[in-house]
Amino acid sequence: MVETRVLGPDDRVELIDGEIVQRSPIGLRHSLCVAALVDQLVRAVGDRALLWSPSPISFSPHTMPQPDVVFVQRPLSLYSQGHPLAADVMLLVEVADTSYRYDRYVRLPLYARAGVPEAWIVDLNHGVVEVFRDPSPTGYASMQRMARGEMVAALAFPDVVIAVADILPPGA
Repeated sequence: MVETRVLGPDDRVELIDGEIVQRSPIGLRHSLCVAALVDQLVRAVGDRALLWSPSPISFSPHTMPQPDVVFVQRPLSLYSQGHPLAADVMLLVEVADTSYRYDRYVRLPLYARAGVPEAWIVDLNHGVVEVFRDPSPTGYASMQRMARGEMVAALAFPDVVIAVADILPPGA
């Protein structure tokens, strides 16, 4: 659609169940949180995974969400013919400020149905990281809520332990 100029290259949209959905604008708290996550995770994960953000993940021809932070399997050449699939995702993170309800009740079930093994929602309004695991067609079977003072680690990278306080921007 960008190639045919229906959408501009800077339009914040994604394809969800065949519909073009407008994404929320990015505020400063959101940007700071994404930067903190990327900075910490990229250094700690190293060459075990590839940061694929903010680019689409292909769940179907009609659903291509663009998570805030997503790590996929290496090598990059796996994706020369198409975007990563849900099976390629090692960790997916959504940062939610104004978008919490959409992320929690639309995106998260979509990720579970697609089989994404682990998804986090960083809830900036409540200063917590929600960790969702064990996907199924009806949602994630496991959810943990981690607050400041607690540590979080992804299943794919159990040695990468991050303080929740180091993810959250000041005031979150």
